[in-house]
Amino acid sequence: MFPEFIAPRALRAPIDEFVGGIVADYSDLLRALTQPLLDVLVWMDQLLRQSPWWAIVSAVALLAWLASRRIGFSIVIGALLCAVGFIGLWDAAMQTLSLMIVAVAISVAIGIPTGILMASFKWLRSIMLPVLDVMQTMPSFVYLIPVVMLFNLGKIAAIIATIIYAVPPVIRLTDLGIRLVDSEVLEASRAFGANRVKQLFGVQLPLAMPNIMAGINQTTMMALAMVVIASMIGVRGLGYEVLQGINRLQVGRGVLAGLGIVIIAIIFDRITQEFGRRQQSRSAA
Repeated sequence: MFPEFIAPRALRAPIDEFVGGIVADYSDLLRALTQPLLDVLVWMDQLLRQSPWWAIVSAVALLAWLASRRIGFSIVIGALLCAVGFIGLWDAAMQTLSLMIVAVAISVAIGIPTGILMASFKWLRSIMLPVLDVMQTMPSFVYLIPVVMLFNLGKIAAIIATIIYAVPPVIRLTDLGIRLVDSEVLEASRAFGANRVKQLFGVQLPLAMPNIMAGINQTTMMALAMVVIASMIGVRGLGYEVLQGINRLQVGRGVLAGLGIVIIAIIFDRITQEFGRRQQSRSAA
């Protein structure tokens, strides 16, 4: 056995005290600050659950058509979403979808600007890369512990844990995409009088868009995975159905909920991939 130089309890105590101090001193403030986020989550949940099923299917099929410009692809995506309703999981799927949409939107809103800053400042990139490594390799269950302490069980804890878990891919691939832009292209844009802002929005971001879309794709898949895990802290949806199947040893319930998760993952994976392919073909042209 390896000699014990420092007791594990001595290592854990400062971390527990730090988080406990935040909970004691700032929990009310944190909950007040996150109330608008909770309002958005509740609004999205009600919108998806109260909208007619055919309207949701039509909206997703339209999104698929905008991504691919193929009618057949849109019909298949719409049929897959209908399959979720056919197996009796429509309401649970809408609950999962609402949380995933908000988490992905916030992750993208944070990730793309952060990736741009990382590509612009090397010192920031040297700081952020180890942080992103820790965020991506830390077991997802670990994120649930501090957020539950700070925000209690429920949607807010789930959305914050999901964002922390899902945001690294879009940051990394935005940074990579901008750095991969050919220096000769940037030099040519400077020769035509483009300043740094025009270069960013007119040259770098359009050329980096395939990488950014790949990052959004990965972020979407990771958000879906974390939303399922978040069922352990009281969030309803497909993940809760899986959890109930485990607790009650109901194999059929777990299998059908798992199938619903797979269908949702396929739908949004294919749609984001099609957006990425279109951006890539535009860049190549």
